[in-house]
Amino acid sequence: MAKDSKGKAAEEVPEQYGDVVKRLEDVVAQLEGGTLTLEESLKSFEEGIKLVRRGEQLLNTAEKRIEELLNEDDRDVVVPLQTGVKAPAPTSRGSAGASKSVPPPEDDVPF
Repeated sequence: MAKDSKGKAAEEVPEQYGDVVKRLEDVVAQLEGGTLTLEESLKSFEEGIKLVRRGEQLLNTAEKRIEELLNEDDRDVVVPLQTGVKAPAPTSRGSAGASKSVPPPEDDVPF
């Protein structure tokens, strides 16, 4: 284990995404457990922030690699995923005099 600037053992951030997620789950469980002192909680929180940043790095690297692979043949176009964007409302295709009432989409779709 590496030592920090004060000579104390420092938590190393895992290199694999699955390991980052597992360690982050452990840190969250410790913080939610309510048994840590304030100092221990702050150290765990700091480790959690480092883990989140490392996870984001790994995901960004993977996303760039996927884009490179998809663009290798110069035919594919990568469109970024837009979260929180709702599909346009359906339009009625009946005759002008007959308007059908289309129920609004359900927002409570279980996943």
